[in-house]
Amino acid sequence: MPEHLLKIHSSPRAEDLPGRANRLHLDPELQRVVREILESVQAHGDTALRSLTKRFDGVELEHIRVPTSDIAAAYDVVEGDYVDAVRRSIDAVRSFHESQIPREVRVETAPGVAVWRSWRPIAAVGLYVPGGRARYPSSVVMLAVTAQVSGCPKRILATPPDDRGKVPAATLVAAAEAGIQDIFCVGGAQAIGALAHGTQTVPKVDKIFGPGNAYVTAAKLQVFPEVAIDLPAGPSELLIIADETANAAWVAADMLANAEHGMDSPVLLVTTNRELAEEVEQEIQRQLLDLPHRDLITASLRGCSGAALVEDLSQAVALANEYAPEHLEIMIRNPHAIVTDLSSAGSVFLGPYSPNAAGDYCTGSNHVLPTGGFARMFAPLSVEAFGRPMQLQELSASGLAAIGPTARALARVEGLEAHARAIEIRQSPLPP
Repeated sequence: MPEHLLKIHSSPRAEDLPGRANRLHLDPELQRVVREILESVQAHGDTALRSLTKRFDGVELEHIRVPTSDIAAAYDVVEGDYVDAVRRSIDAVRSFHESQIPREVRVETAPGVAVWRSWRPIAAVGLYVPGGRARYPSSVVMLAVTAQVSGCPKRILATPPDDRGKVPAATLVAAAEAGIQDIFCVGGAQAIGALAHGTQTVPKVDKIFGPGNAYVTAAKLQVFPEVAIDLPAGPSELLIIADETANAAWVAADMLANAEHGMDSPVLLVTTNRELAEEVEQEIQRQLLDLPHRDLITASLRGCSGAALVEDLSQAVALANEYAPEHLEIMIRNPHAIVTDLSSAGSVFLGPYSPNAAGDYCTGSNHVLPTGGFARMFAPLSVEAFGRPMQLQELSASGLAAIGPTARALARVEGLEAHARAIEIRQSPLPP
């Protein structure tokens, strides 16, 4: 009998679940190492990037900035259907994110007094995409297309080298298709330091975006507020709420998919039905047999998975809101019946035909999401993160006259006489 990978918990609390969603706590020793890396990059620039890449990635960098010839040559390496898939994904992400562009709305707060906000993109943004032994061109699309739609004029990408000291061809093609030409072959905390402070080759940016490991996350937190950051992001998470109508094979497939992200990626089933939990366990064992990353997935499930039995859907919703998962799938008879009660999740997938894996690639939604319980206070990556509204106002003479008494009264209560006189001087007759 194979070992049970999906441990069933009764009367659960979010803090008792495997891979519990906590606020980010970084090891003090890791913090110290990251601080030293950042200080080295700030002091020694490109020299530090090369030595740190040799130390952590085990490769000598021929180029820090990827030559345009390498980008062009990447198209000869990848398959044609891959390029088509990237372009379709870009179209979907662009379509959804273009709807997020803020519109100017001019509001007249009093006759002759108009106030409005005007969108201004961030001038220079750094996009970090994990890499090394893996490759994530889908994350390139999520970051680069959103930055492009937002109107950011300077968009640069940093990603770790592979074992040849190069950026994988699939990543280069995705970046080129998404409008990125400035690509830097450097990863980890040293990449964050380069983006935050600048080096001889890597330009300094105003805000850093993108997921990464604990070193990357710690580096992002340490360089703030030298530069702005998007959000702290840790291991990927999936929580599924399911009832007796759910297809056990589909639930298992989605849990396996998220466990494939890494050994520290929590996958949780919250269900009202014990039989479903047992069937999902059987399906996990069956589907694992021919998966290429079986050992990694097994380790992930063994350490970060579980099934929570609840009495009803209201308890399931309360548990999900407390856990605040990155991804939340709803596989119940009527998914829309509980949507209004959901308050804390990064991205929600409604119904049996809405797997998290589709959102990872091409529904158009963004897969850069808050993890570790941060879905309680952070939103998915969006156009708004790549800029900010600038506030404007315009008053006519009659408008200032109408609100002048209010402004003067408030200014004098606060003891700011110069403020009151700045209003009065515009309402007094001009001297001859």
